[in-house]
Amino acid sequence: MIKKLWQHLTKRRRKQFWLLLILMIVSSIMEIISIGAVVPFLGALTSPEEIYQHHLTQPLIQVLEITAPDQLLLPLTIIFIMATLIAATIRLLLLYASTRLSYATGADLSIDIYRRTLYQDYSIHTSRNSSEIINSIITKTNTVIGHILVPLLTFISSVVIMLGIISIVFTINAQVALITFSIFAFLYWIITFLTKKALQKNSQLIADQSTQMVKSLQEGLGGIRDVLIDGTQEFYCKLYQSSDLSLRRASGDNLFIGSSPRHLMEAIGMILIAILAYTLTLQEGGVLVAIPILGALAIGAQKLLPVLQQVYSSYSTIKGANSSFIDVLNVLNQPLSHGASQDLIKPISFKQEIVFKDLSFRYTKDTPWILKNVNLSFKKGETIGFIGVTGSGKSTLLDILMGLLPPTSGELLIDGVAITQENRRSWQMHISHVPQNIYLADSTIRENIAFGVRPDKIKDHKVSQAAQQAQIVEMINNLKNKYKDFIGERGVQLSGGQRQRIGIARALYKDSDVLIFDEATSALDNETEQKIMQQIAQLKGNQTIFIIAHRLTTLKQCDRIIRINTDYTIEQVNYNQIGLK
Repeated sequence: MIKKLWQHLTKRRRKQFWLLLILMIVSSIMEIISIGAVVPFLGALTSPEEIYQHHLTQPLIQVLEITAPDQLLLPLTIIFIMATLIAATIRLLLLYASTRLSYATGADLSIDIYRRTLYQDYSIHTSRNSSEIINSIITKTNTVIGHILVPLLTFISSVVIMLGIISIVFTINAQVALITFSIFAFLYWIITFLTKKALQKNSQLIADQSTQMVKSLQEGLGGIRDVLIDGTQEFYCKLYQSSDLSLRRASGDNLFIGSSPRHLMEAIGMILIAILAYTLTLQEGGVLVAIPILGALAIGAQKLLPVLQQVYSSYSTIKGANSSFIDVLNVLNQPLSHGASQDLIKPISFKQEIVFKDLSFRYTKDTPWILKNVNLSFKKGETIGFIGVTGSGKSTLLDILMGLLPPTSGELLIDGVAITQENRRSWQMHISHVPQNIYLADSTIRENIAFGVRPDKIKDHKVSQAAQQAQIVEMINNLKNKYKDFIGERGVQLSGGQRQRIGIARALYKDSDVLIFDEATSALDNETEQKIMQQIAQLKGNQTIFIIAHRLTTLKQCDRIIRINTDYTIEQVNYNQIGLK
């Protein structure tokens, strides 16, 4: 899995990881030097004559022009202190670099997941639970940072440093080092074996319950009106509490599993040092010979035990986040659509007509046909109305027209050019769409009308013009901050009709060649709707307009009215034929 994650890293991040590995090696070398410096330092305290005569100290004696054994103590003390400080500094630098790199990589992964998700086909979005996607982008990506990347770097650096410490301890006393390390390694292996299943179980539980938490929040807060009316607050509280409690218990268990061996190992380490001290004092030379060796081994053990714990703790943390890691990788492996790889997309030519040629659609091979053998053509500049009972396929036909759904068979042709996955985005640049349920962001009216445009790029004269055409200027002018007034999440401070008018203004702001109204005036009163339709009627000839009407009177200005029947037949009718006056 780590290999798969590596494939999603940028060249810059991969280079930084290699540089970090070099820093790990340097840190390991400095740990070797700092531990190795203990022996001559303690030797200078206990038996300076022996250190003075040692061949390794001769270069230092010559450089400093030392003439007596007692003169060695000060330079060796300084060397020991400097080695310790440098080793600590490099360890601190390593911690800083690994942490920064982990979180920078997490930011890269998060935006990559978001981009890959946003660029998926409309049919994929409709088949997914948004809670799972949001959880993958935010919670599970954070899990990958804190429980995969950081522990992984800690694991690698700890292993490198551990090897360095073991190597220097082996040079001091190979027999003691071998016995000690074997005991610790065996104990950690036993612990790893015993906790493996628990970590796997908790990993899956954490992944599942984090999604359930997001889902309960979305459903409870997203449907707050119904929640308040139905009095179901306690239901959603208990739903959240159940997921939250399970997640925290599993996370706490993993934390305990990862941290608990430390205390056992510290006790065993102290016991081994005591036994070693006693054994060394029984050898020839007694305490004076034992102190340098014992001191170096004690410092080595003092450094080795935390490193061993870090190795195990990192391993257990990674195992505990394994399921979330898999979920993130699955989202990262989503293929990017053709449109996402284009730096600059230009609209395709639309000067003549739109044609549905032998077009049929169904969602899967196991579901019923929604449209069959549709053959229709529309001239540029026409205003087309659609009628039909619920489920007849009106909205589906317009979704295909907008490039949201690919036809199961047949073609959508624009000036004779078939719309495909490759040129779909180029066609969509011609289109503005007003659905029945308008999505409004928690921002200003100005930003909602110019939706998706950076605030500093918004053309205020176009905003005002679109608001005028959508018959919403009077409402805006009555607000304290007018166009800069915030409307609340999803436009909660507005009526349904006001939200729809902002949606219409948004479509008109884009000044697109094609306008699509899918029951866009259903929440408006008759008078307001008529005024808006009069404004839209002025666009006839300049823009191609498609209308699915909530009220049939809305279709009065249409050049053609098309009825879609549930038996897949399509017929063209006029205003009088549908019984309207």
